[in-house]
Amino acid sequence: MNISDLDKYMSDRANCHLIGIGGVSMAPLAEVLHGMGLSVTGSDVSESPMIDHLRSLGIKVSIGHRPENIEGAQFIIRTAAARDDNVEIAAARDAGIPVFERAQAWGYIMRSYTNAICIAGTHGKTTTTSMVTHIFMQAQRDPTVMIGGTLPLIKAGHRIGNGNTIILESCEYYNSFHSFSPTVAVILNIDNDHLDFFKTLDNVKESFRKFASLVPESGHIVCCGDDKNTMDALTPLGRGLCTFGLGDSCYIRAVDIVRDGHGSSFDVLCGGVKYAHIDLVVPGLHNVKNALAACATAFLLGIPGQFAEEGLRSFTGAGRRFEFKGTLNGARIYDDYAHHPGELRALIDTASSLGYDRVILAFQPHTYSRTKNLFEDFVKELSRPDLVLLAEIYAAREKDVFGISSRDLAERIPGAEFYPTFEEMEARIRELASPGDLILTVGAGNIYKVGEAVAEKPAD
Repeated sequence: MNISDLDKYMSDRANCHLIGIGGVSMAPLAEVLHGMGLSVTGSDVSESPMIDHLRSLGIKVSIGHRPENIEGAQFIIRTAAARDDNVEIAAARDAGIPVFERAQAWGYIMRSYTNAICIAGTHGKTTTTSMVTHIFMQAQRDPTVMIGGTLPLIKAGHRIGNGNTIILESCEYYNSFHSFSPTVAVILNIDNDHLDFFKTLDNVKESFRKFASLVPESGHIVCCGDDKNTMDALTPLGRGLCTFGLGDSCYIRAVDIVRDGHGSSFDVLCGGVKYAHIDLVVPGLHNVKNALAACATAFLLGIPGQFAEEGLRSFTGAGRRFEFKGTLNGARIYDDYAHHPGELRALIDTASSLGYDRVILAFQPHTYSRTKNLFEDFVKELSRPDLVLLAEIYAAREKDVFGISSRDLAERIPGAEFYPTFEEMEARIRELASPGDLILTVGAGNIYKVGEAVAEKPAD
């Protein structure tokens, strides 16, 4: 089914059932649809605080997937994790009830906003979406927001606003962002990832080019002028691009950068004219670029620089993005979502600049296909910290058809140690930790539990 078919059901305020309603982008979708006047039901595999919240709004949520859950529904919206063999999807198709993708529903919804800011890129989406949210909240634009992580400012990963702006983290996997309707498309970078779907870097570039082409002529394409893959992908569009970065050729760039411990300060020039002076309290040159992307978005939509300054000054990071978890024997423990070699490179660059005696990195690879396809890149980046502890690969959506294990990485990385269980890894961290150490738990799976288990006190 396509988005024009969805238009009919939305316009008619038809009864809608959401499969996977408790997910990070499905729950806010349910809340938006409910607010639009649709009768919404849903199902998920387990209880959660988000499901409690949806029920408090009057939305009926069933736990467990069963064919009878869809009774009364006139159309279905499914999470990307719900496969065709899901019993509710099968029942819907047997009954002739149309099934739409989550991204299609968000694409429809964003068409009702004057400003639809879609933030994409292989790395940095959650952080940049969070930064943009801080700026637009500071400017009192009252945006609707959908982030793939938790933002302390809104105490959640989403908010439903009453302004004319929607801000969405936009994922390329399975070309899901092709269903969106951006008026501002932000592309942070393009890298080899999700090769289980894209197969080649050229296909990744083509996907991002298609995404950018969805922006109307009256809109804006914001992109990193320092990133060759991004410029290779977008230049063939033959359209005006608002570039950001550190290079002299970028329209929006950072100058006079001062990096001090866990933060940075710099001036932002827009077309050579000072727009704002930014003081960041999150580390790393990659976050300087993320902040530039956020400033570019704000500048193009007429937000004065003072709100960029105030919004970014208050930004302390998103959940699982260099998030402080506590201390252990005088060592400091942080958690980070990095799961691609490019993200590891940025994280390790940042960690190495902070002046710790040792960087101990506990890493859980995410998916067998990514580990297999980018194996040599993982070896290269994971050879850089003082010590690497490896947990087994987090399967996520996959089965191991590659015959690969984190043990294979450990055999190639000097001094690396492989731990089949978290309990063994936690015991080793307790043994190692000493004053002057930076301990990082890293990966997109559940490795964060290790840091939480060994931390001696809650985060500051």
